[in-house]
Amino acid sequence: MGGGNAQKSAAAREKNMKDMAKTPEERKASAAKAAADSTAFICTICRTTFMINVQPPTLYLHVTSRHPDNAATPEACFTSLKGFDPDDPKGLKKAAEEAKLAAAAAAKKSLRNSKKGGPAVDLLSLGLSTGKGKGSKKK
Repeated sequence: MGGGNAQKSAAAREKNMKDMAKTPEERKASAAKAAADSTAFICTICRTTFMINVQPPTLYLHVTSRHPDNAATPEACFTSLKGFDPDDPKGLKKAAEEAKLAAAAAAKKSLRNSKKGGPAVDLLSLGLSTGKGKGSKKK
């Protein structure tokens, strides 16, 4: 009859579990990170804590519901709400405005380069042709 290797298997399993487990330093670092993430945003008035993944509209909702007298200045509760626009909670209007300004600056730079003869020089002004057309084969 065959003898079992249950004891040997259990010892190997225990050894592998020890190798895969976190060290005490890793556990301590993980706990510290979790504690920091759970109290990422703290209301300066009522000391309510918010997780790190909370969005600015949620923080603004806290300001308007819990501290209506500070609704005009949400920075009084959360410093991260400085410049927050409640009419544009996702920042789409601001992003569109910044994109428009960047496009205008790029156009101005391109115009400036073309006047200097920089990289935006028109190929036709250099005497280069636009290429051969479909019916312009020479014989």
